[in-house]
Amino acid sequence: MSLFSQISAYAPWNSTEKVHKKTLLAFLKKGNPASHVTGSAWVINRAGDKALLTLHTKLDKWIQPGGHGEGNESVRETALRETREETGLTSLELLCPGIFDLDVHRIPPNGDIPGHCHYDIRFILRADDGETLTISRESKDLKWVAFDEIPALTGHSPGILRMLAKSKEYTAPKPR
Repeated sequence: MSLFSQISAYAPWNSTEKVHKKTLLAFLKKGNPASHVTGSAWVINRAGDKALLTLHTKLDKWIQPGGHGEGNESVRETALRETREETGLTSLELLCPGIFDLDVHRIPPNGDIPGHCHYDIRFILRADDGETLTISRESKDLKWVAFDEIPALTGHSPGILRMLAKSKEYTAPKPR
């Protein structure tokens, strides 16, 4: 299924994500050489009370792992590859085969690179928080963060808070 079809079929979680979906679909129709689609992963631990965040080197803020695609890989493959490369984790498990979250955000200028947008397609993964982490050159730090500490650490980032709220649907005890 094409990325356009996957996004078209995706049901937004709230009105903000509905706007992101519309913006993403317009971008895929028209394109913009300065901006691009990225794939990222919201990684939660097996206990369902922590998420893995990286202190991004260039952005200098705590975010989820992810990045740009390579070759003909799907955006889901990009999210998985980038997460493995940026964290060293081998216990990654996809919790849902489809899209978990959509986000469109501005990346500020950096040196010779002008400001641009990232059209981010996000997936939810689970991993063992006891596994050794490996910090890549793209990060200043990497750590498992308790859910209740995430808002303050990320500056109450709306996209992060949305993923945090959504992830509770995957971690809440199931009724018997």
